[in-house]
Amino acid sequence: MEDSLPIRPIRPILPIRWPVDPADAADAPGRDGPVWYAAYGSNMHTERLACYLGGGRPADGAREYPGCRDGRPPRRSVPVRLPGSLYFALESRVWGGGMAFYDPYGPGTAPARAHLLTAGQFSDIAAQETGGGPGTDLDLGTVLRTGRDQQGPGRYRTLVCLGTLEGLPVLTVTAPWRLAEAELNAPRARYLRAIAAGLTDAHGWSARRASVYLTTRPGAAGHWTVESLYAALAPHTGGSASATGSGRD
Repeated sequence: MEDSLPIRPIRPILPIRWPVDPADAADAPGRDGPVWYAAYGSNMHTERLACYLGGGRPADGAREYPGCRDGRPPRRSVPVRLPGSLYFALESRVWGGGMAFYDPYGPGTAPARAHLLTAGQFSDIAAQETGGGPGTDLDLGTVLRTGRDQQGPGRYRTLVCLGTLEGLPVLTVTAPWRLAEAELNAPRARYLRAIAAGLTDAHGWSARRASVYLTTRPGAAGHWTVESLYAALAPHTGGSASATGSGRD
C-alpha cells in the first residue's frame, strides 16, 4: 500500500495558488453529489471516521459525536499525498495537547486518505470538527471557484479544494492561518497513536515509519523523539510493525 493515487491539481503549479480559474473548477455538487474528503489526521482511520459518520465516541476520546444525517460508510477510501505540511497547534478538546492542521502552502507533502462521500456528509463532518452538529449543507461554490473559503476565524473553519481525483473535487478543512503563524503545541500520545493508526490503515506504514514522520512535524518536533513515540505505540501493537487505534479532533 505504499503507492498513493495522484491528485490532479486545479492549477499545475504547486504549492497551490489562488484564485483558481473558474473554468477548471467542478460545478458545486448537491447534497447527494460525490466529493472526496481528504483526511490528513486520524480520520484516515476508518474506525475514527465511523464516529463522524454514524456517531459514537472514539477510543481515548473525550467527546461523543452525533454522526451525519447519512451515516453510510465511504464508497471508497484511497491513500493520497497532499502538497503541503501537517503540523500540531492549539489545544484539542477531544485529546488534549496539539491538534493536527494542514498548510497547503507548506513544504513537502502530507500523507492522507481520500474518502469518497456525499457533499452532505462532508458538510456534517465539517460541522462536527468545529463542535457542532449535522444538518446544514455547506455552500461549496466559493471553495470550488477559488480553492479556499474561510467560513470563520476558528479551527477547521477554512475549506480547501486541492484539485480533483478521478474528476471529482478533493476537499478538506483546516485553520485559516499559515504554519508560520500557528501557535504550535505538542500533541498527546493517545492522539499520535490515533494518527499512526490512520497511517497504517491508509498507507500500510509500520509504527516505526509513522513515528519517524510524526516526530518531525512542527509542534511534535523537539517534544517527541522517534524512540519515545515508538515506545508509546508499541504497547498498543504488541511490539509489531503496525499501529492500531482511532482518533482526531
